[in-house]
Amino acid sequence: MTQQATTEPNSAKEQIRQTRIQKLADLADKGVNPYPYTFNKSIDAADLQEKYKNLEAGVETEDEYSVAGRVMAIRNTGMFIDLMDSTGKIQIFSHKENLSEDDMKVLKLVDIGDIVGFTGTIRRTPRGELSIKTTDLEILSKSLLPLPEKHHGLTDVETRYRQRYVDMIVNEDVRKTFKARSLIIQKIREYLAKEGFLEVETPTLQTMASGANARPFNTHHNALEMDLTLRIALELYLKRLIVGGVSEKIFEIGKCFRNEGIDTRHNPEFTMIELYQAYADYNDMMTLTENMVAYVAQEVLGTMKIKYGEHEIDLTPPWDRKTMLGSIKEATGVDFMEIYSPQQAIETARKLNVHVEDTMNWGQVVEAVFEEKIEPGLIQPCHIIDYPREISPLAKVHRDNERLTERFETRVNGWEIANAFSELTDPIDQRMRFEAQAQAKANGDEEAMDIDEDFICALEYGMPPTGGMGMGIDRLVMLLTDSPSIRDVIAFPTLKKRS
Repeated sequence: MTQQATTEPNSAKEQIRQTRIQKLADLADKGVNPYPYTFNKSIDAADLQEKYKNLEAGVETEDEYSVAGRVMAIRNTGMFIDLMDSTGKIQIFSHKENLSEDDMKVLKLVDIGDIVGFTGTIRRTPRGELSIKTTDLEILSKSLLPLPEKHHGLTDVETRYRQRYVDMIVNEDVRKTFKARSLIIQKIREYLAKEGFLEVETPTLQTMASGANARPFNTHHNALEMDLTLRIALELYLKRLIVGGVSEKIFEIGKCFRNEGIDTRHNPEFTMIELYQAYADYNDMMTLTENMVAYVAQEVLGTMKIKYGEHEIDLTPPWDRKTMLGSIKEATGVDFMEIYSPQQAIETARKLNVHVEDTMNWGQVVEAVFEEKIEPGLIQPCHIIDYPREISPLAKVHRDNERLTERFETRVNGWEIANAFSELTDPIDQRMRFEAQAQAKANGDEEAMDIDEDFICALEYGMPPTGGMGMGIDRLVMLLTDSPSIRDVIAFPTLKKRS
């Protein structure tokens, strides 16, 4: 059978691959299947380390276990092997006095990277290393490609993201990050369950992009002969469930897709949580948001004071609350509440050296000034509240100022991590907001929303006063794992095709 090369011909890597393919043939000659169907593993490495942590150096036991994992190091021609499984490392002691002649021949065909099962008794070496004195071994998966060198590792960032499986094998910190991600999501669910929230699911394929200002990915359903989009947010279907009364507290954790640029905080495919609570407003959402994040940090990290880069961030509630326009006035001396025309707002922003477009409305200008002048300095967690009406089409008008809405965004480390509203429940007002969005789209705003007639219909049946919040899971994981890029917390991030 011809072996298809997966590396460049004549490269050192391909030469190693060919050598290992020859070892496959040698194993076959010995009647050994290098890719068996199962193995009876009886214990994990971490459990062994914990169980025998008090075993003294030089002591041997008659306790027998079977372990399995990937070979990460081979010393003394196979006498000592470092075996790594998903929980940690255990040393294997292989000696001809304890292994059959056939097993010794198989041992000589084992390479770094192979997945192998070992059975034997527990001992601690005179140097203090807990070991399995193996009496039997079985190759479970023969590795054909070599792992990166131990001292150099997988250092090319692009390769790390493209071959995440190799990144995880050789970089313990990467494995820790993705275990932390899993635990963070688990603890979010745990917190919300304690608060009485019901987890639900809504469609990923939708007939229109709605619930956020973003460009969608478009697709087509052949059988129905219908164009569809991948969802950009979870919002409007969750609100339909509030209308339906399935529960007064609901949430969903799911994938969303936005056809946008890629940077350290944006990936076209990302994970969000959105939650909604009937008979609540944005003040309740602020309390819930900070309490949930603090709970997750305490459960996952054991502290609410975390380190991100050069900053120590204190997540202990309550968090500071600042109005968007008040923070701008404090930093620049400009009170945009005294400015009414878009043109005057644009001129004022340009005097502040903020880039704005001639087509922007008052609210968009205010947001641009905030993002340029205020956002980067918001390191400690805070809720920026009371956003302009023009940029908040799904939020209720502020009860004290009709130019604003009851909306907040939570900022930590200069990032937005959450967006929340006192949800708009008036169907007539909602239609007018949608119509304004549709006009903006007609004028060239590709991220503006369409009119969702079915959602307006749902509102006309009556939706209770509701508070809602959306949070990017990926950014929260970045924050709690001190990860510099969103690609570090997404197992398989979207990457440009290699030419």
